[in-house]
Amino acid sequence: MIFNNLGLDAVVLLGGLVLIGGVIAAKFSTRIGLPSLILFILLGMLIGSEGLGLIYFNNPELAQLIGIFALVIILFEGGLQTKFSTVRSVVVPSLSLATAGVIITSGIVGYVAYLLFDVSLLEGLLFGAIVGSTDAAAVFAALKERNIKAKMGATLEAESGTNDPMAVFLTVSFIELILLPDTSVFSLIPSFFWQMGAGLVIGLGVGKLASFSINRINLDSSGLYPIFSVAFALLTYSVASSLGASGFLAVYVAALVIGNSELTYRYSIFQFNEGFAWMAQIGMFIILGLLVFPLDLVSLEVIGAGLLLSIVLIFIARPAAVFLSTIGMKYTTKEKLFVSWAGLRGAVPIVLATFPIVAGLENGQFFFNVVFFIVLTSALVQGTTISLLAKKLHLTGPKKDTPHHSIELISMGKANAEMVQFQANSDSSIVGQRLRELNFPNRANISAIVRNEQLITPYGETMIKEGDFLYILVSTKYKDELKQILEQKKVKETKAVQTT
Repeated sequence: MIFNNLGLDAVVLLGGLVLIGGVIAAKFSTRIGLPSLILFILLGMLIGSEGLGLIYFNNPELAQLIGIFALVIILFEGGLQTKFSTVRSVVVPSLSLATAGVIITSGIVGYVAYLLFDVSLLEGLLFGAIVGSTDAAAVFAALKERNIKAKMGATLEAESGTNDPMAVFLTVSFIELILLPDTSVFSLIPSFFWQMGAGLVIGLGVGKLASFSINRINLDSSGLYPIFSVAFALLTYSVASSLGASGFLAVYVAALVIGNSELTYRYSIFQFNEGFAWMAQIGMFIILGLLVFPLDLVSLEVIGAGLLLSIVLIFIARPAAVFLSTIGMKYTTKEKLFVSWAGLRGAVPIVLATFPIVAGLENGQFFFNVVFFIVLTSALVQGTTISLLAKKLHLTGPKKDTPHHSIELISMGKANAEMVQFQANSDSSIVGQRLRELNFPNRANISAIVRNEQLITPYGETMIKEGDFLYILVSTKYKDELKQILEQKKVKETKAVQTT
């Protein structure tokens, strides 16, 4: 192996090359419509022992640790970017999908696995639990650049951000029931409610504490604020897990609270966490790619079982879970079909598949190989056709625009001045108005306009057009008033109907 010959220098060199390869793969994936996780995994397999032979990696415990750490960062970033208003509108169906939906999916896939494999019913249900949840990393990445209808995107993102706890609970519970046959199923029920309830409370508490601390503690360097936020994400997970609560749920809830609070250096915090989440995603999938041995995946047993269970999962279990867990809710058949198809599998099932191996279960390695095959199938089949299906079902929304960000010039408590970036959409009330006609607060001035990638110096007669990026210098005191004006929509003209 190359590390044995070159030592530390080779580790640093390969680390840099792997990250460069990951970034290029991410860029390439958006061009061809292929989920980036596929390319990251393939990169890991390429540099592994059965590829170029650069790294030999066969440590499920370490892979599990890296996977959990990466998922914390990815969930935290996803929660930061999610608006309360978006989640509130889909909270009931998302929670139903994250709980009842996972149970239904796990049950159907688990029973088929029991019939297909030479395993006990509990082992089959364990397999179903491992692939029962959608993956936040895969879903967030798949929807980020696609113009999917807002309701659909919100449902899928909220579900993927909150269904990991149920999958983890079921996986750990079935392992416990297999290893300790005398354990009562009913004794696990209080544990479930404690994990969910305590995770929610801890997430809310730490989220409020983090928001308060970020705004009140005056740090010497602006670069410390993003690190401060990540520290709270890790603190949230560790506190929740040490108390037997759901660390993943706590992290996502804490991120929701932080992301929807007024923060100093908000833009820096968001940008740092977005980059850190990409780095975590690249590293996690490459490690998981290293953990698998390609020759094990191409065996007839793994391919046959993987294809059959993929068909059951994609075309039977997932649709059944979606249709049953959203009964009585305001979703059309087309919307339910889309939610069913967009339930991507990714890192979470692969990380959970390391649990049986670490626990020493007899079929642990076989389960891992089949789960890995299912994840690849899900990403290739479902991930590449999400946009196409949305168009076919007429569930596409307006082209995703860059959201407004706040670029803090000076931290709160000093000059209290911020530069707000806003893109004028077709339905923005300010489109078509001249700058002198705008009813902005006295201490809010448009400093620059970017139109078609060209900088325009604003003056009183400048007219705002659709797609313009406005950079507005505003006193923090008047920021909320400015946002209310910017977010106003055009009043649609209606024709009067005369009746005789």
